[in-house]
Amino acid sequence: MERPDTSTLRSLVLTYGGAMVSRRSFFIGVAGGSGSGKTTVADRLATMLGAEHLALIPLDAYYVARSDQAIEERSQANYDHPNAFDWELLDTHLALLGSGQPAPVPVYDYAVHDRSSDVDMVVPRSIVVLEGILVLSEVRIRDRLDLKVFVDIDADLRFIRRLERDVAERARSPESVVEQYLSTVRPSHLQFVEPSKRYADVIVPHGGRNDAAIELLVARLRELVADL
Repeated sequence: MERPDTSTLRSLVLTYGGAMVSRRSFFIGVAGGSGSGKTTVADRLATMLGAEHLALIPLDAYYVARSDQAIEERSQANYDHPNAFDWELLDTHLALLGSGQPAPVPVYDYAVHDRSSDVDMVVPRSIVVLEGILVLSEVRIRDRLDLKVFVDIDADLRFIRRLERDVAERARSPESVVEQYLSTVRPSHLQFVEPSKRYADVIVPHGGRNDAAIELLVARLRELVADL
């Protein structure tokens, strides 16, 4: 079945008329700056729709392998730049899922800045959500997406959320978080992430706490699932 055009995708989310029928996985990309709430949006979609209907893939799983580098070198890499991701592997895995086959998604270990030896076997579902800062920046990935979502929020709130997360969950010092934000995160956001917003079909303001937008997305996606 041919991929729906952009106008159809917009009506899927923004209007109440007509359910959309498909016989394959429906791919959704959820992008946005670091700390914008995109992971919260993706997780809420997964929770509200259920694991039997939705598979969730984090773009962070596709950081390039760095086993050939010393850990000090790995820690200095710019993880907010497009070159930090293995787009070819991701494209291959999305193709597998699109053809009804499972994909061995890497598991990334933030403590050592490298992939672990584990993989997460993701099986095709009616809906596949790919979530990450640069999901909309790479054309070959963007072309596989049926619906492109950008989660938007003020820069100061994004920074505060990133600071709290990295200190609490990744054992980072506040000083190192600030240094990384100024040296790589902010420049990459301005150069790559923010410009990718123009490719979005839907922009979700106020981050993952925008209940109205998320409930609207879920309602339309439930209609889609019901017709598969």
